[in-house]
Amino acid sequence: MASKTSPEPGAADPDKGLRRVSHREMADKIARRKAELGLPELPRNSGQNRTESKRALLKAIEEAGGKW
Repeated sequence: MASKTSPEPGAADPDKGLRRVSHREMADKIARRKAELGLPELPRNSGQNRTESKRALLKAIEEAGGKW
């Protein structure tokens, strides 16, 4: 039995007529718009209220070469 939320075979495409935009294209568009508006880069969260487990997780990510 087919899922009740699955479209019926031959059903109309709900995205028909919509323009698809890649994530990169959208990010570039947002960056250009922020620059046009003169929006500053906001500071990151200071992290003063982080739990010890969160601090340990972020430290492990950093030590593994990751950037959070």
